Amino acid sequence: MFSSFFSTVPPVDPNAPNFHPVSSAYQPSELFGELEPKDTEWACPSGFAVETQTFYQFLEDGTSLMCQVIHSAVGVWYPTIQFTCKIYNPNTKETTWKSINVSNFVTPPPGLDKRSSKADQFSITYKSKPGSETPESYLITANLGDDLQITLDVARPASVPGFKVGKSPKGGFSYFGPDPENAEGYVVHRFWPRTQASGMLVHNGKAVPVKGAGMFVHAIQGMRADRVAARWNFANFQSDQHGGVSAIQMEFTTTDAYGRKGAGSGFVTVNVGSLVVGGKLAAVTAETKWPDEEPAASAGIISRAVHSKKANDPDTGYDVPTELVFRWAAPSLVPEAQGPVDATLTLDVGAPDAYKGLIEKVDVLAEIPYVIKTMVNYVAGTKPYIYQWLNRATLNVNVPAGLIPDVAGPTEVEGIVYNEATFIS
Repeated sequence: MFSSFFSTVPPVDPNAPNFHPVSSAYQPSELFGELEPKDTEWACPSGFAVETQTFYQFLEDGTSLMCQVIHSAVGVWYPTIQFTCKIYNPNTKETTWKSINVSNFVTPPPGLDKRSSKADQFSITYKSKPGSETPESYLITANLGDDLQITLDVARPASVPGFKVGKSPKGGFSYFGPDPENAEGYVVHRFWPRTQASGMLVHNGKAVPVKGAGMFVHAIQGMRADRVAARWNFANFQSDQHGGVSAIQMEFTTTDAYGRKGAGSGFVTVNVGSLVVGGKLAAVTAETKWPDEEPAASAGIISRAVHSKKANDPDTGYDVPTELVFRWAAPSLVPEAQGPVDATLTLDVGAPDAYKGLIEKVDVLAEIPYVIKTMVNYVAGTKPYIYQWLNRATLNVNVPAGLIPDVAGPTEVEGIVYNEATFIS
């Protein structure tokens, strides 16, 4: 944590690139990087870093379920490990939120590898069944208090491999600083873009069966959160139509300090995503939006989240979206269905005084551990908020023949989408 005060690094050109986005690092044919076992192992980095395993699931009645393990390191302090869970039922508007600092966190647990972890309050066990219809899965058990216990089996279908952006050991990584080999920080995401969950919630003594589709992401922010990004967007669309459809995106925009001409050239947007169509991984997308360039209206690869309509929210002071448009386009990855795959998701989330499907406006500083909160608040003076929505939605897809039986060209897919818009500074 003291390296910035006692630096022995030789001076660099102040106009040299000091941000190296994963979305510009690979050719279109190299965007799909299938996950290696080590990609989803717990790294438990030191310094200023946050590592997460997050499971997003939808239940058959439209309820959203999120389970997350957060490993937070702050300088020389001992890491804080949290298990968080949010359940939102759109039919009753009931939200259940748990955030527990766990004790005796271990990875790997005895007899398992570092894709698994356990603590006194939970266990997440990675299971491998090569050659089966679900070759990989996680068994999650958690006791989050007298009023909430969870048992979930989250499985990845064989036809939907996990991925990172980029066919290389460095796939998935965006690097901060002039020298990627000695980076000041990094961001990396690894995904299972479609999962099937089964299990049980016991909430206030009542057993609730869990069955439905979702996604899993393992991510690391290897730098202080307020230095990584000024904005984030996230979308998770799932549908059981046409053999299973999924459209996911993760996007962040750097602070002004990191860009391709050094400090002051930032606000670079990195977007990565994927499309699952017909129960198969159909496309992986990645795109960089530089602040001095307008993205092309039509391109071979498109991966974008646009706040197409905005309004000021007096609660937070931010100009927040009232409409969002998510867009994906890339060549098909399915050998028997060659050609471009394209999808658009338009979400009307309503105005700040009349939101549609808003779960919560999360005041991040109110939720994170005290030591991290005082550090972030003191250093950055930020006021981060996460807007979370859950809505029924229509994904407009345009597919080549062979992906969906008896469909070639444009079609509509009805499903459910969970999305977030995060404002940090």
